[in-house]
Amino acid sequence: MIFSTLEHILTHISFSIVSIVITLHLITLLGNEIIKPYDSSEKGMIATFLCLTGLLITRWIYSGHFPLSDLYESFIFLSWCFSLIHIVPYFKKRKNYLTTITASSTIFTQGFATSGLLNEIHKPTILVPALQSEWLIMHVSMMILSYAALLCGSLLSVALLVITFRNIFYSSKSNNLLKLNESFSFGEIQYKNERNNIFQKNSFFSDNNYYKAQFIQQLDYWSYRVISLGFIFLTIGILSGAVWANEAWGSYWSWDPKETWAFITWIVFAIYLHIRTKKNLQGANSAIVATLGFLIIWICYFGVNLLGIGLHSYGSFTLTSS
Repeated sequence: MIFSTLEHILTHISFSIVSIVITLHLITLLGNEIIKPYDSSEKGMIATFLCLTGLLITRWIYSGHFPLSDLYESFIFLSWCFSLIHIVPYFKKRKNYLTTITASSTIFTQGFATSGLLNEIHKPTILVPALQSEWLIMHVSMMILSYAALLCGSLLSVALLVITFRNIFYSSKSNNLLKLNESFSFGEIQYKNERNNIFQKNSFFSDNNYYKAQFIQQLDYWSYRVISLGFIFLTIGILSGAVWANEAWGSYWSWDPKETWAFITWIVFAIYLHIRTKKNLQGANSAIVATLGFLIIWICYFGVNLLGIGLHSYGSFTLTSS
């Protein structure tokens, strides 16, 4: 009873803190010259990380096994991974480009985990025989860590594509306006005035474009770094899962829906990393592959669980005490 109450308290505290962090980020975007809550939001994410750590430890003690046996526990662990990824750059004193992504992802995953959709599996249950193995910690933790890193890296690529295509749209729009001014000018003097005004604004736009280009390069760089880390975790997770499957089911690979989609995910991000080796395909081209990978991850992690079929059906919504 005490552990259940403590778990309930830590869940709501961590969710409340990360909600405040999101609000502080919105305040930063709206008026960062008056209020500078950056440091407060970073400390808020550290507090969220500590609360989620306490929540996982409490559930571990309460259930008697590592808390990765069902969809609810995996969502909580995924939130913990997002908060971990968030605070690493903070302690390394580097500029954190993942702030908005990790905070938003944490509140989304934790909000879903604590929603009424997963009420049936909030209470810890006895592990099914297939999960009563030391490989549980190794395999599942590596897979969830890989999902968190790959999702963050993919979202950076999505942001890169949005900014890139937005720049293309506005540049084409400005070119059309310039042509319009040239074709509808009513005299040479008026045309020269219009052209001079455009050239005066070009200095502002060139500075703006320079900073945008630098920002896009940073997004591309960090997306590659985070996805590379996630790919390593995914590889370790798949290999350890194969060894565990051989011990539990007598075969290394069964083409289970979860295994199949994990393999597809691995292939997609292997293609991404291969594309990154060619300089002419870096940037928007590789970001398109990473964006596709973002959708594939959610199918692998969450979409397959909706079906409730296959050898990994214990992670579905239909999980009960039996």
